[in-house]
Amino acid sequence: MLQKIWLYHTNDLHSHFENWPKIAAFIEEKRQVHDRMLLFDIGDHMDRVNLISEADYGKVNVQLLNQLGYDGVTIGNNEGITLPHDKLDQLYEEAQFPVILSNLYENGQRPSWAKPYHILTLENGLKICVLGVTIAYTPVYQKLGWNMTDPFDSIREMLDEVRGQADVIVLLSHLGIIHDREVARDFPEIDLILGSHTHHLLENGEMNNGVLLACAEKYGHYIGCVELTVDTKQKQLIEKKATVQSVDQLISESEEAMTTLKQAERRATSMMQEEVTSIKTKLETKWFDESPLPQLLTDAMKDWCAADIGMMNAGMVLDSLEAGVVTREEIHRICPHPINPILVTLTGKQLRETVQRACEDKMEQLRIKGFGFRGEIMGKMLYSGLTYTIEEGGAKQVKDVFVNGHVINQDDSYTVATVDMFTLGSLYPHIRDQEHIEYFMPEFLRDLLSWRLKESR
Repeated sequence: MLQKIWLYHTNDLHSHFENWPKIAAFIEEKRQVHDRMLLFDIGDHMDRVNLISEADYGKVNVQLLNQLGYDGVTIGNNEGITLPHDKLDQLYEEAQFPVILSNLYENGQRPSWAKPYHILTLENGLKICVLGVTIAYTPVYQKLGWNMTDPFDSIREMLDEVRGQADVIVLLSHLGIIHDREVARDFPEIDLILGSHTHHLLENGEMNNGVLLACAEKYGHYIGCVELTVDTKQKQLIEKKATVQSVDQLISESEEAMTTLKQAERRATSMMQEEVTSIKTKLETKWFDESPLPQLLTDAMKDWCAADIGMMNAGMVLDSLEAGVVTREEIHRICPHPINPILVTLTGKQLRETVQRACEDKMEQLRIKGFGFRGEIMGKMLYSGLTYTIEEGGAKQVKDVFVNGHVINQDDSYTVATVDMFTLGSLYPHIRDQEHIEYFMPEFLRDLLSWRLKESR
């Protein structure tokens, strides 16, 4: 006898709660329609750019997942490395669903809130094994007191452990599309990979080595759906296909979700009125010129990391601060990024080339999404402890670079305090490719800003 099983999935919501009431109404409606339905989230549901998630460190996200009756979730890097150790450890205390994650450890043991796999037995006797792994930003996790194992090794270990125990194997993967394709290549015994992290949209899935890959983009723009057809007598998967539902096309909104979010917003707004400090005069922010507030943060980063040089784009600070009381909400508003300071060591030659790249117009005008940046434009690169001169005429060409008033020597080494987003992508290769990078965690840039504002009072 052939039966259908529907698997719905969300990923990379990043606390874009404006779409959640429609998602909730859609899922509630489908529960009334389908006899056999499962629901999963594939991580980065939480993002501390949102005031609600910032105020209670993601507890509202878990409440929303509970309300919709999720059958399992895994974590993304936003849950894993933007929360202090104790806040991640407490995040799922009230969870009514399993957190499925096999490659995160603490002192050689998986945390109590994480299951390496989860086997669901449906009423027709079919057994579905759900695995979960997240991207291994190993040095960052280590700094926060966690240990990561290679996700591929972890998948292999879990498959060996569950062999013969399940009829269908599903992987919740917060690894990204490139790694998902590699998983499909290496582990054809997996039937379905529900993906995330790289915010890709697979409108009709992607079949790769017999493994179906599915993903529903980001920010709650889509809801993913996988339809499985099984032979219940043979306990065999006959067909699998993926689709997505655009949330823009939905009309109904969940009253329960809207009520929860309104209450959470009021509570968060109240909590975030906590006074950080008070300032006597306005601290201005300009993205393409020297300005006191971004410079203050650049100086603070240099001092926090005990570096020779501080280096940060003015666009990291989104707005000015008016004279008077400065609240936690204001600090969050002007510096919402989940970005940590780092310390790297560059040679004089590497430093000069980095300064040259940073002063190019295209780098100052760069609009970027991701890597932790939650602003609009990068803006002018600001320095603390470093100045430079430009050759006269033509394009911007760095002439001389000075550190603490002395011309740099190309063979000498200089410590640079900057932002962890430069360790990703191709913005500044000399920073990204450093063998030793010291991460300062769990403090975000806004924590350093608060620290310096209090100190300067």
